Amino acid sequence: MFANRPGLADPTGLVFGELAGIAEAQLGTYPDLPGPELRAAARDALGVLDLRADDVRVERTWVDGDLVGEELSWSVGFGPRTRAFLLRPRDAVGPLPGVVALHCHGGMKWVGKEKIADGPEEPSPEVVRARAAIYGGRAFANELARRGFVVLAHDVFVWGSRRFPLDPEAAPAPAPATAEAPLSEADRYDRLAGPHEHIVAKHCAVLGTSFAGVVAGEDLAAAAYLRSRPDVGPVGCAGLSGGGLRAALLGAFDPQMSAVVVAAMVSSYRDMLDGHVAKHTWMFYPPGLPRLGDWPDLVAARAPQPLMVQYAMRDRLFPEPGMRRAHAMISERYGDAGAYEAVFAEVPHSFDVPRQERAFDWLARHLT
Repeated sequence: MFANRPGLADPTGLVFGELAGIAEAQLGTYPDLPGPELRAAARDALGVLDLRADDVRVERTWVDGDLVGEELSWSVGFGPRTRAFLLRPRDAVGPLPGVVALHCHGGMKWVGKEKIADGPEEPSPEVVRARAAIYGGRAFANELARRGFVVLAHDVFVWGSRRFPLDPEAAPAPAPATAEAPLSEADRYDRLAGPHEHIVAKHCAVLGTSFAGVVAGEDLAAAAYLRSRPDVGPVGCAGLSGGGLRAALLGAFDPQMSAVVVAAMVSSYRDMLDGHVAKHTWMFYPPGLPRLGDWPDLVAARAPQPLMVQYAMRDRLFPEPGMRRAHAMISERYGDAGAYEAVFAEVPHSFDVPRQERAFDWLARHLT
């Protein structure tokens, strides 16, 4: 069941590859549960919290050419208030389809929603850098709103307005021998936030939930809020990388999620042992999931409801065999329903402009 165990190139992966055989034999990893059963069991295993967006406030509004923006805030019951951007066409009349735009992980927690959505201020240099690397240089949430959608982009647990109060001054300085320029406050914070994720994941586990379970609970609350608005019709979601992970969880756990786009975040777990596991966030490894199914099983558990998965075939975070296996698994679960669309692109880990446009057109077909 696990791929290439005898020939693993990474010595660490070799050890875990051998352990995988024992786990498979004794624990029956990666069973093939029916979609509804898997969704319920996975929600329980992840400890997905039942959260609500309470006390929603409009903090400010602005006009950006053909768009109207609102900065919203709400409480989910713990931690600082969530901040979100709501974007819609300026002259729109009547309810429009809605999309929850989910920011990525990106090793960048100083900001969240700003990685994918413009507010009234100019983006910071760190955001410009991130967008250039993985988003084709643009704020995809704003571009999606210009296509006739109401788009909600919110910060989630440990990002942006929801980040922990770590002291950027405590970040390790660059080695004197390097010519590295002084780090910005944002970059210094992110150097601390990376290892701090281990602490977050451990606390979530002690509390009976998981990092993924808390994030999914907040995303479910955001989606419910968007659906509650009188100017919004059917709601879908889209995200890249960690945002794609969040989109997949929304698709699995929100029965009212009408269409889901997951970009560069789908591979079989069992093909990742040769040097790929350590590259990812704790959100990608919720406890107990392999005893219920593989990651593509959960992504496809919403079948036959609409799902687009974009595979970046030059992605260093995922092995090509894992992506190919994932596509085969999802295709099998969807069968001839026709609601699964796979996009294979010879690109690195990204949600670039051509892939964004492909997703926008697909969302329009399924939400309007």
